[in-house]
Amino acid sequence: MPTNGKYWFPAKRYGYGWSVPTTWQGWLVLAIYVVLTVAATLLFPPQKGLLPYIACVAVLTAAFIAVCWLKGETPRWRWGDDEHT
Repeated sequence: MPTNGKYWFPAKRYGYGWSVPTTWQGWLVLAIYVVLTVAATLLFPPQKGLLPYIACVAVLTAAFIAVCWLKGETPRWRWGDDEHT
């Protein structure tokens, strides 16, 4: 559990992964990811060179997933009712 006692990214109720952020820090990280992804599209236009664009977006996505992993609930498959897991 994070030091402040609250996850930035709670687990989805159904399925695997994280839901929308529940703290301002989580929303900030998500906003930064979106802005940097848009910037990558402008700096490395896919029409001119697909490989640099894919590499940049892959690095940004890996960093975002790392933050979700560190600051979010442990991902696992969920069926909506945690009492039966």
